[in-house]
Amino acid sequence: MIKRILPLFLALLLTGLFTMPAAVQAQQPPLPQIAHTFLKVGDMAPDFTLRSDKGEMVKLSDFRDKKDVILAFYVLAFTGG
Repeated sequence: MIKRILPLFLALLLTGLFTMPAAVQAQQPPLPQIAHTFLKVGDMAPDFTLRSDKGEMVKLSDFRDKKDVILAFYVLAFTGG
């Protein structure tokens, strides 16, 4: 009896191991849409709001005509990818 059940159990176990990554991947949220823009080099950046390193909400327009702002984008930074 055990000799007949063991191959079936192993087959089911292996099937579960191979299909699990697809099931886990299907549960991940969809990637956000990439915003399309018509900005060119030298254009003024659109206003946006982000949280500062001190936890305060800061708008880009808060610095307009007061300080120089440099925007640096690092692809995949802090994502583990």
